[in-house]
Amino acid sequence: MSTRERLLKFVKEAQPYLAVILLQFGYAGSAIIAKSALNHGMSHFTFAVYRNAFATLVFAPFAIVLERKIRPNMTVSIFLKIMLLGLLEPVIDQNLYYTGLRYTTATFATAMCNVLPALTFMLAWILRLEKVNVRRLSSQAKIVGTTVTFGGAMIMTLIGGPTIGLPWTRHLLSTTTATSTSLTELQPIKGALFIAAGCICWACFYNLQAITLKTYPAALSLTCLICSAGAVQGTALTLVAERGNTSIWSIHFDTKLLSYVYSGMVTSGVGYYVSGLIMKDKGPVFVTAFNPLNMVIVAILGSFILSEQLNLGRVLGGAIIVIGLYLIIWGKSKDQKLSKYSSTDDVEVEPVGKETSTTKSLNQTKAGDEAV
Repeated sequence: MSTRERLLKFVKEAQPYLAVILLQFGYAGSAIIAKSALNHGMSHFTFAVYRNAFATLVFAPFAIVLERKIRPNMTVSIFLKIMLLGLLEPVIDQNLYYTGLRYTTATFATAMCNVLPALTFMLAWILRLEKVNVRRLSSQAKIVGTTVTFGGAMIMTLIGGPTIGLPWTRHLLSTTTATSTSLTELQPIKGALFIAAGCICWACFYNLQAITLKTYPAALSLTCLICSAGAVQGTALTLVAERGNTSIWSIHFDTKLLSYVYSGMVTSGVGYYVSGLIMKDKGPVFVTAFNPLNMVIVAILGSFILSEQLNLGRVLGGAIIVIGLYLIIWGKSKDQKLSKYSSTDDVEVEPVGKETSTTKSLNQTKAGDEAV
C-alpha cells in the first residue's frame, strides 16, 4: 500500500471522529452565546422557535436541490416519526435545557449533559440498537460506565466545595460576578433536574433519528423537516405559555439575534445533519460519546467570557462522568472488534485438499471428453 493510499485511508477513518469533535466546539459556542442572551432576558420559548425556523430557511434550499433524487416518498409512519422528532429535541429538550441553564452556569449545564451518552446507550440497549451480552467484559464495562456516569452527575448536583481559582479568574473571587445573574439566583438542584429531563428527551431523539434514517435516508431533508416541525410545535407551545406577552417575539440586532442565528445554523442545522450521517455507520452512542470535550471547552470559554467559576464538586463530578463515559466507549469499541471478527468467521472457507463442487463438476466434464 502506497503512502497516498494510507493517507486516504487514515483520512476516511478519521472523518467521523473529526466531525464529532468539531460538533462539540459548535455546541460549546452555542451554550456560551445562549447563556449570555438568557442573562439579558431572552425567552427560551422564542429561542427554540427562532433557531429552528432559521435552520429551516437556511438548509431547505440545499435539501431540495441536493437530495431530490434520493428523497423517499412521505408515508404516515415517517410523518409521525418526524413530528415526534420535532417535539422531542427542538421543543421539549431545548426548553428544558435552557430553563435549567437559566438556573445554573454554562459550565454546569454542559457537564450535566455528559449523562447523555449513558442515557443513549440504555435506550439503544432497550431498542436493540446496541448489542449487550452481560457475560462479556465489554458489555459489563458499558453497564458499569453507565452507573458511574449517573454517580458523577449526582456528585456535581449535590456537592459544592471550595471555589477553584483559575489564573484568569482569581481576581473575581472577592468581587461580584460580571454577569447579570448573581450567585444568589443560581439554583443548581433545580437546574440539574430540568437539564436531566432534557437529556432524556435528547437521548430518545438520537435513537429515534437512527431508526428513522433507516427508512428515510435523506439526512439533510430529514434535518429540515425536523426543524420545521419543531418550529411549528414550538410556536404553538409559546403562544400558550407566553400568551399576552408579545414583546418576546421582537427581534433586534443584539445577543439574542446572534443566539438565534448561530444556534439555528450550527446546533440545529449542522448538528442534526452531521449526527445523522455519523450514526448511519457508527450508531447513536458514538455520536454522543465526545460530550466531555464540550464541558472542557465551555469551562474555559465560560471563565473568560461569562466570568464563571468552578468549585471542587463540579470538577470531581465531571471527572467521574468522564471515567464512566470512556468505560462505555471502551466497551463499545471491543464490541465492534468482536462483531468484525465474528463476521469474518462466518465466511466459509473450503479445506485444503477437499474436492469442491466446482472442481468435481470440472473433473466429470474432463473425464467425459476423454471417453469420447
